[in-house]
Amino acid sequence: MTNTWYLYVFFAAALVCAGLLGLLGKRNLIKLFIAIEVIGKGISLLLLGTGFAKANILTAQALVITYIVIEVSLVATALALIINIYRHTKSLDIRNLAKLKG
Repeated sequence: MTNTWYLYVFFAAALVCAGLLGLLGKRNLIKLFIAIEVIGKGISLLLLGTGFAKANILTAQALVITYIVIEVSLVATALALIINIYRHTKSLDIRNLAKLKG
């Protein structure tokens, strides 16, 4: 492994930790969604860094592009759910989700 791999792992771990901190500390659905996206970007960076370090960059790029395509569909679905939750509760606070019980 090269020294740059450790740098990639450090920044990927920093992104994942920042995302986890955002997940634990926020109650707004949009902020939680952004924290999840930050975790996803950390994972993408780790995949690319590992592919670069192992001299297998094309496989890593293919994995990351596939991950991004899947993530885009999840983003669209999650944002649609968030919009519907806002329409029903008039709030983005996760404590108000108890109102949605049928």
